[in-house]
Amino acid sequence: MDHVDFRTEPARYKHWKLSIDGVPPEAGLCIATLAMDVREDGGLRPGYELKLNSYDLGVDIELYDAVQRLRFEHPEVGAVIVTSGKERIFCAGANIRMLGQSSHAWKVNFCKFTNETRNGLEEAGAESGQRYLAMVNGPCAGGGYELALACDWIVMADDGTTSVSLPEVPLLAVLPGTGGLTRLVDKRHVRRDRADFFSTTEEGVKGKRAVEWGLVDEVVPRTKLEETAKTRARERAKRTDRPRDAKGIALTPLARTIEGDAISYQHVLCGIDRARGIAEITIEGPRDTLPSGGGVRDVHALGAAFWPLALARELDDLILHLRTNEEEIGVWVVKTEGDANVVEAYDRLLADHAGDWLVREIRLYLKRVFKRLDVTSRSLFAVIEPGSCFTGTLLELVLAADRSYMLDGTREGEHRPPATIRLTPMNFGPYPMVNGLTRIASRFLGEPGRGEDLKRRIGEDLDARAAAEAGLVTFTPDDIDWDDEVRVALEERAAFSPDALTGMEASLRFGGPETLESKIFARLSAWQNWIFQRPNAVGSAGALQLYGTGKRSDFDRRRV
Repeated sequence: MDHVDFRTEPARYKHWKLSIDGVPPEAGLCIATLAMDVREDGGLRPGYELKLNSYDLGVDIELYDAVQRLRFEHPEVGAVIVTSGKERIFCAGANIRMLGQSSHAWKVNFCKFTNETRNGLEEAGAESGQRYLAMVNGPCAGGGYELALACDWIVMADDGTTSVSLPEVPLLAVLPGTGGLTRLVDKRHVRRDRADFFSTTEEGVKGKRAVEWGLVDEVVPRTKLEETAKTRARERAKRTDRPRDAKGIALTPLARTIEGDAISYQHVLCGIDRARGIAEITIEGPRDTLPSGGGVRDVHALGAAFWPLALARELDDLILHLRTNEEEIGVWVVKTEGDANVVEAYDRLLADHAGDWLVREIRLYLKRVFKRLDVTSRSLFAVIEPGSCFTGTLLELVLAADRSYMLDGTREGEHRPPATIRLTPMNFGPYPMVNGLTRIASRFLGEPGRGEDLKRRIGEDLDARAAAEAGLVTFTPDDIDWDDEVRVALEERAAFSPDALTGMEASLRFGGPETLESKIFARLSAWQNWIFQRPNAVGSAGALQLYGTGKRSDFDRRRV
């Protein structure tokens, strides 16, 4: 089976049309329109047609790309209208035939990527000043309504036929598991009894009741739908802090080569050991110091070549590639190579110029990539050796790891100094996890003062002993034990049940407070994972398998 490629660009879109108002409104910024016009014969895999604006992973890959480009290439856009390019249908949700023929792993990864993209829409509004609005011009069901829920404002046609619905429970015996149920009650604060009825009725809710229940924000006659949506978008564009006259940067095509079991980008390398089920990921720090002293002008001049942005794009693509195309590679080992001083200089620029729109977007992109790593169902080990540069932003990879090993001292014959790690201000706020806490705060839930103590060690090189005493690494073998201890740990991990590890890791990674995101990923995704394997949904007489055949499902009525 061909690998899924997450790299795309607007010229290659099959399913989305992106347009931008040419002239910004008075005292505001431009508005963009993302129109979903799914090509029925454009499915990512054969065997199904994408009717009624239903979608598969290929549709979501294009949406993700469009959202990224709006943030980086169009700083002049203050609001985005998400709508349908088809008459009288908004979106029928995830394609049922696609789900019915997909493997369990495919369904879960598809849903995970879909929700990560919707989280990106919400973050764009909350942190980038680029607000998303849904203009619902026809029936809006399942994942289509979940897309609308990810927007800041929903305006819907009041025409007697247009409705919103989450019909997965009555029709398919599964859940609206990419955030639908959670956003109903946690984001839109829909009353529990109303949410219960809404989630168990096939026909959904329309008109004034949809507004009264909080399912949408506004209903207007169809003849006024587009005018109202643009008015609401302009209102929000006027309030944004995005720069009106800034020039965006081009997200140039991402160079990647795959030769056998080696995957190579400019700054990220990955080797796959299939016999052991292990991927070794090596991140190379920036090779050169910033030109002209490292000012914000360099960031704009370098654009997509600026190392932190290039790193974010490459690591993002690798995570998605491994997660989707390499299901049996269950252990990822992360290493770094480079100069800690140069990495720290880049971190200093990201910290000192946080108010610049492009620097802000790069920081937010790195935050999203680290979050994607957190919610990926793979074991993550960090290995710290001489020549490593786990500093600041790259140190987040150690803090994200399930376990870390740091060599105490050097190997025999080693000419490089012992390994060290280094904290920077970037470890204390810019990259929170889905629970809203930094990785350091999450690490020391039982010692809330530890984070403040560690701030005093910013810029200090911590060798293995100091790093262990600071609680920043797990084990520090010396040269005598290093090879055997690391090898045994990796082989032991790869030998455990992947199902058990997925549950264990998800449970351990997100301690502390719950947020909308943590509920979706750490709790609801687990339920969906389980429900997607139950015979009532996917058995020979299950609802997902029989959908559209006219046959009734034969449910096992026992509650489990």
